[in-house]
Amino acid sequence: MGSLILKLGEILKEEYKLQTRVKEDVKDLNRELESMQVALRKVGDVPRDQLDEQVKLWANEVRDLSYKIEDIIDKYLVQLMGTKPAVKPRKLKRLRKKMSDLFTELMARHAIGADIKEIKARVEKVAARRDQYKVNDVVPNLAGPLMVDPRLSALYKDRKELVGVDDSLNELTKKLSNEDGDVSKQLQILSVFGFGGLGKTTLAKALYDKCQAQFDCSAFVPVGRNPSVKKLLNDILFELVGQKNLELDERELINKLRGLIENKRYLIIIDDIWDIETWKIVKLALVHNNCGSKIITTTRILEVATTTGEVYRLQPLSPDLSEDLFHRRLSGGEIKRLDHLRAEVDKILHKCGGVPLAIITIASLLVGKPVEFWSKVYTSIGFGHEENEDVENTRKILLFSYYDLPCHLKTCLLYLSIYPEDHLIEKDRLIWKWVAEGFIHVEPGVGLFEIGERYFNELVNKSMIMPVEQPQYLSIKMGVGIVTWCRVHDMILDMICLLSKEENFITVLDSDEQYTTSHCNARRLAVQHVVQPLASTSTLQTRSLNAICDAEMLPSLSCFEVLRVLALEDPLGSHNPNYLEHVGKLVHLRHLKLESMGIRELPKEIGHLKFLLVLDLGRNSISELPESIGGLSQLKCLNMCETEIEVPCWIGNLTSLEELCLGQVGVRSNFVTELGKLTALRKLRISGSVYLYGDDSRMNSWAESVAKLSKIQVIDIHSVYGRRDPSDEEKPWEQYVLSPQLRVLHMCYDEPRLMARINPRLLPNLSQLKLFIYNPDLEVFGSFHELVSLELNTWSALHHDTMGGAGAFPKLRVFNNTSNPWLVSRGGYAGP
Repeated sequence: MGSLILKLGEILKEEYKLQTRVKEDVKDLNRELESMQVALRKVGDVPRDQLDEQVKLWANEVRDLSYKIEDIIDKYLVQLMGTKPAVKPRKLKRLRKKMSDLFTELMARHAIGADIKEIKARVEKVAARRDQYKVNDVVPNLAGPLMVDPRLSALYKDRKELVGVDDSLNELTKKLSNEDGDVSKQLQILSVFGFGGLGKTTLAKALYDKCQAQFDCSAFVPVGRNPSVKKLLNDILFELVGQKNLELDERELINKLRGLIENKRYLIIIDDIWDIETWKIVKLALVHNNCGSKIITTTRILEVATTTGEVYRLQPLSPDLSEDLFHRRLSGGEIKRLDHLRAEVDKILHKCGGVPLAIITIASLLVGKPVEFWSKVYTSIGFGHEENEDVENTRKILLFSYYDLPCHLKTCLLYLSIYPEDHLIEKDRLIWKWVAEGFIHVEPGVGLFEIGERYFNELVNKSMIMPVEQPQYLSIKMGVGIVTWCRVHDMILDMICLLSKEENFITVLDSDEQYTTSHCNARRLAVQHVVQPLASTSTLQTRSLNAICDAEMLPSLSCFEVLRVLALEDPLGSHNPNYLEHVGKLVHLRHLKLESMGIRELPKEIGHLKFLLVLDLGRNSISELPESIGGLSQLKCLNMCETEIEVPCWIGNLTSLEELCLGQVGVRSNFVTELGKLTALRKLRISGSVYLYGDDSRMNSWAESVAKLSKIQVIDIHSVYGRRDPSDEEKPWEQYVLSPQLRVLHMCYDEPRLMARINPRLLPNLSQLKLFIYNPDLEVFGSFHELVSLELNTWSALHHDTMGGAGAFPKLRVFNNTSNPWLVSRGGYAGP
């Protein structure tokens, strides 16, 4: 709904020349949709199973209507963009074209006027039903049985039932038993961080039971989502002295608590904090009294953990402890190994990923079930439809995290259900898909990708996705130690798949699912390893197709009319050179990704895709790009680093590019000068080499172009070749300065003068640095406060006494140095 409202505002601009009456209709429509958006946000904050059925129907109707409105607006914009020629024809042709365009524009404006009028009438009917169903007053449906907090059972487990907490318990106890004189008397605040189901509450309660006798007074208080601060303060007061003061307001309760614990050594554990503001108020009541008091908080949100105190990251259980917990739950208390089911147990525990809640849930499903049932559970790990208390508790605990997300993050999270389980998801490609789908909310002065990157980090901080640093087998491409990928835990994936299906948000087709006519109504289709060809049935409403299968299994592209995202990956690397035959008709397309599809040539009609934002060519045998791509004025990401395409001479025409990934730049290429025209570029990656041999000014042109990239944040180039005469008076890197926004710099070539431009004053945001350098000064590198990864290829031995003094390399996590082999053979330092 957010992106739709923005588009309605867009077509009100003068350049679209709408009739006055149509403009007024659009303004009325915009106001009504904004009102509906407010109501939808209220609906979205209530768990779906607690919503009134009428409200659910209304929300579904609004969603379908919003899709239809957006399709109409996009169709109108496509018609107008199609009237603008990419090149100027001759005079007579230009006159004919102008007359034809004028007629097309008039017809388009007439059509949009009629469509807007019809839509306005439909929206008014839907608005009337909103008032009839009192959607604006929506509250959870509590007519059913009162929901008990599913975390409650963790507070009252018998100590003998606990598995896997001993190591963590000992670590926390050690952290809390600081015997260093005056330091031990200071208030200590520790935050236990981990995602839902990892056992934070169980661990905190075990710690409380073990240590509370050492304190004058103690309290263990659960918080949860949307807490009442007054109730929370009263709960702490009740735990400490056994009484509540319901007549007191927040200020009076804070004063009473401060007076009560002012001269006492206290232990207070606040379990499951969700927001920083709640913590700030509670903290006012907790006195720093130098009595050796301790405060423990638990949270599944990293930002909250870092704000509240020293962070203790709770880790998943080891394989051995996971197996112990599984067998204990399976056999009702005793650990009885099932050696004859070793393979099945290993597969199930792998999917559980060391998460205690997942292990307990799955084991509880298997109690008393025959062996044949185990494979069924394995293939559908998660909630399923089993009537089981542990399954239901697991579902509720995970849904707590989901319903705590703002609307835009819920959308981005649900979109991850397009990926199969255990899939390694590349961060940048995921964000570009969010952009193409319209999930990113525009903010003045901030790029869409940067906003999407913030969304990604928020999902990581809220423990909804698991960050993955550069996998070792890919580290040659990018520096290690940096989060560039993510995974979704199987239980989270199962939850979002269930929600996506209920909301008709993502439709997943896999090897076990039959393709039916109902899939023709899918908005977003994810095809995963199907074994039977899908019928070429018209899919008029499908907005995105993400497929991991042989292209021969997919419907023809001619079946899709409003497709915005097309991402194809053939894991078998089959050859389907003709699959893109109809791609030029997908005029709404924003994102086109082709991975190992055996494509040898791109059709020139790809230049018709005026809305295209992302063109990712993956691993294919394409040798050149059609010149028509030079007219794609909105293209923001072009990835051809894994192809053998020569950089086209017109690359500088793509002035909207923010991300450019190439294979290599040859000697004859004019890329070194064209690059300077791409001033919006945020990321430049060249997986091969840049050859700067030839004209003496070529190195100078290269430096000049790189310096023009004022918005550049990532420069990742495998190697640059081009020798300079030491006596040459031209010193390019003494004339030009790299962008201060630069975060990643991998430029491996011997250019001594470049080092003068790599210093903390000029590049304050540098976090990754990889250089080929003759005689490095490590003391300079140690002054980069944001540096996380440093990789050096040197021609001289490193002396560790030049590493810098105290405070050097404050954030460094990865350091790798490789010396020249000639030095190694003579006993020089070889690293790492």
